[in-house]
Amino acid sequence: MGRREVLIGGAVIALVGLMSFPRLLFGSDQSRAKEIIQQTCVQCHRLEGQPDSRFNLKAPDLIWAGSKYKRAWLIQWLTGKEGPLYAKGYRWDLTEVPSKHPMITESEANAIADYFAEHNKDSRVKVGAFDLSKVTKFEAAFGGMAYKAHACLGCHVIEENGKLIGGPQSASLVAAGQRYDQDWLFRFGQNPQDFTPHSGEFLADATEPQLRAVIGFLMVQGVKDFTYYEPWTSQEFEMASVDRGKVIYKEYCSQCHGVTGKGDGPAVSGLNPKPAIHANIPFEKLPTEYLYNVINHGGATMGKSPNMPYWNLTIGQQGVADVMAYLKATFKGVPDMAAAPSGGHGGACVQPRKTTNAPDEFLAKTNPFPASAGAIQAGKTLYLKTAQPVACAMCHGEQGDGKGIMGAALVPPPRNFTCGSMMKDIPDGQLFWIIKNGSPETWMMSFLGLPDEQVWQLIHYVRSLAK
Repeated sequence: MGRREVLIGGAVIALVGLMSFPRLLFGSDQSRAKEIIQQTCVQCHRLEGQPDSRFNLKAPDLIWAGSKYKRAWLIQWLTGKEGPLYAKGYRWDLTEVPSKHPMITESEANAIADYFAEHNKDSRVKVGAFDLSKVTKFEAAFGGMAYKAHACLGCHVIEENGKLIGGPQSASLVAAGQRYDQDWLFRFGQNPQDFTPHSGEFLADATEPQLRAVIGFLMVQGVKDFTYYEPWTSQEFEMASVDRGKVIYKEYCSQCHGVTGKGDGPAVSGLNPKPAIHANIPFEKLPTEYLYNVINHGGATMGKSPNMPYWNLTIGQQGVADVMAYLKATFKGVPDMAAAPSGGHGGACVQPRKTTNAPDEFLAKTNPFPASAGAIQAGKTLYLKTAQPVACAMCHGEQGDGKGIMGAALVPPPRNFTCGSMMKDIPDGQLFWIIKNGSPETWMMSFLGLPDEQVWQLIHYVRSLAK
């Protein structure tokens, strides 16, 4: 897959007006819309011509408004029910005060929306180019990471865990999913300079899958109860073949995990952490979403070992489905966790580790929340059930003794949180850092997406397990 210069940046209808729109009481809806546009909109906005620099404009172009905006949002905007999109003003070189956009009636707003839909379509936008119904929860989360990694946060504000973050220099992307047409946003992301050249728009070096993930992330912003796609319900999984999966496992997975899943493939001698011992995992008991994401998207994107590749481009969705079928049919785990090679060590009290120390500012942190019954119970729920990308108990065990259903497969084994003599020497800040960032050369994954308060709740619960 080739690399592509990409950005997610933004031009949005903004928002300067010199007078109130006149209330028109005559003519057809289209003539009313045209008169409003000719009398007022064109004083700030362009409705035709070629893309031009922001520094030559008064307000965002509406040349492609009929492709760009969702109708419901546009009507809300025109009737004054939406807040400013440019916190510093569209022309931040001239002012840092957002302009108040004139308001019109709902019937007039509907007429303008109709006019844009008929006269201001963008011929460069391919309808159906971005399938919003195929956005998965993981892809949206990964898109959020890519959004930050490609510096979009430098200019655009988003909402994260109830807080606004990012630079307020350009259009706010809070609730972007309510505002934009996904096909237009995808085309804009392919090259923002096609829309607002020489205006500070950044071209990111990202692949098309990364761009699609970022667009997915933006399109769920502000959309309550978004219905995420679940690939494991697709036709490929209905057609999954254990026999085909066995062949793929030999061709690709065995080089690390071994032909019989014992973690003894030819690559193992040079790897740290060592590959998971599949023979010790009861795959039928693993959450389907977690297993799919690890195979499809790879270890690094799940906060695990970067030695685990992302196989989606290599074996495709059918291949992922076939491998999952093979894993579930073949590997049932070990009857006695304590008897497993790593399981015995996992249950040991003090476990040798070369864990990286957290930065000093984190080591100095103490849990800011009291160890109340409510906080401990909230941490317990996260530990046993709801922490993402996978519940802590899957590796560390329901009792916190390192004997989770995946624990026997991991080298080194998971921490035994019941070991009081070990836990007392680990500062709160170290635990916080490791939960957020993972632990290199172990199988401890990153839980970067957990809000800080939930991490502190987890720490309270983990400490309650120590004996």
